[in-house]
Amino acid sequence: MERKLGSALISVFYKDGLEPIVKKLHELGVTIYSTGGTQTFIEQAGVPCTSVESVTGYPSILGGRVKTLHPKVFGGILARRDFEDDRKHVEEYDIPLFDLVIVDLYPFEETVKSTTEEKAIIEKIDIGGVSLIRAAAKNHNDVCIVASRNQYSSLLGLLNAQAGITTLEDRRKYAMEAFVECAHYDVAIADYFTQQQSVGAFQLSVQGQNSLRYGENPHQQASFFGNIAEIFDKLNGKELSYNNLVDVDAAINLMAEFDEPTFAVIKHTNVCGIAQRDNVVDSWEAALAGDPESAFGGILITNQTINIDVAEKISELFFEVLIAPAFNADALDLLCKKKNRILLQQKQPFTAKREFKRILDGALVQDADTSNYAEWKESGARNSTDAEKADMIFANLVCKHLKSNAIALIKNKQLVGKGAGQTSRIDALRHAIEKSKQFGFSLNGSVLASDAFFPFDDCAKMAHEVGVTAIIQPGGSVRDGDTIEYCKNNGIALVLTGTRHFKH
Repeated sequence: MERKLGSALISVFYKDGLEPIVKKLHELGVTIYSTGGTQTFIEQAGVPCTSVESVTGYPSILGGRVKTLHPKVFGGILARRDFEDDRKHVEEYDIPLFDLVIVDLYPFEETVKSTTEEKAIIEKIDIGGVSLIRAAAKNHNDVCIVASRNQYSSLLGLLNAQAGITTLEDRRKYAMEAFVECAHYDVAIADYFTQQQSVGAFQLSVQGQNSLRYGENPHQQASFFGNIAEIFDKLNGKELSYNNLVDVDAAINLMAEFDEPTFAVIKHTNVCGIAQRDNVVDSWEAALAGDPESAFGGILITNQTINIDVAEKISELFFEVLIAPAFNADALDLLCKKKNRILLQQKQPFTAKREFKRILDGALVQDADTSNYAEWKESGARNSTDAEKADMIFANLVCKHLKSNAIALIKNKQLVGKGAGQTSRIDALRHAIEKSKQFGFSLNGSVLASDAFFPFDDCAKMAHEVGVTAIIQPGGSVRDGDTIEYCKNNGIALVLTGTRHFKH
């Protein structure tokens, strides 16, 4: 069903991109109604405009809080053209019909990001805008609704191509997008009010759909919703895949734990190499040495600038993604010679505050694991040395980012062995020891971190046999005493943190 545009109601916060639309509407003979700053903008563009106040007989009141909330405005939007009773009311009450409504919403999310002043935030909760959008979208059989400046380009294209005529398909598409816009806006407001107190509902709305080549596997369709450009500048390479994005998220959450020069390699969200040194080159070489086999095709990340020296060394390895806060020009030129290498310059730190996943017919939601340890309880044969303590702090953070059951073996702030995703803790330790042997590391003087308590003293015994001198773990087992006794009898430093770091 086609409708010819005869009149338009326009009231927007964002006016960039609006001028060519109002000029085209005027060219097509469309009568424009507006109010406030939008009316001034339209008139300054040389386009005649009828004020909403002249229709309603009421001025904008309450500091602009009430402008368009009036039966003559909503009657003109909601009137059904094919209903005789509606036509009678329109005529009886002298209601102008609106065929096009262009209304956006106050920038609530932007305001929340820019200030903590509640008064300013509350004033950016739109009332009239949401009401106008919902009304026009409901009556899309007759009315076309444009609810975002992101739709200005498509609207202008439609006006040029169809000379002011809209089809039901056009109007239904705009209505669908309008309801999505309102839903997202309402979720943002609800999220602001429920930050301190839960109301028994989980709501999430993320805009910005990016279609991916495929999902976790080629037969799965997938999309990413979000604005990755807020976190990264993509300097080179192919489009990020589903698996790339999952690993990139794991990488930046890991690197957010460290301030000193650190390099890490991520594979299937697990840390397979990480080291902390005085400079980026040494950090890279030590991280790679931890498991050069698993590093192939991995995600690389550092908190240091990529210079030409480290770029030359990195280029010897095939990798999917490299993330860094900065790249020197000569290093970037070298790395960009491989067109598919994905290079991401991280513009700002990122740590998740909340985590959620689909489970059964609902969702699990939890606070992100942002802690390291709740206490530092020396419980072994002796207090840990300064060197052991530094390594244990590092080890505990690394272990936190391994899939459970997890064990990390660290020596001189270098991951020299890890076991992740094992079905028993002793198996995780066996795997960690085997990896260290595979790449020629001596574990004498190393430290061990475990993401959860030891149910028995078998891990302490096995660690001691290969040269581990200090252990950090949460504690909390009914048999903690067995592990404590073994450590005390064998000269091992043991720290109980009171904080578990399960990761499933």
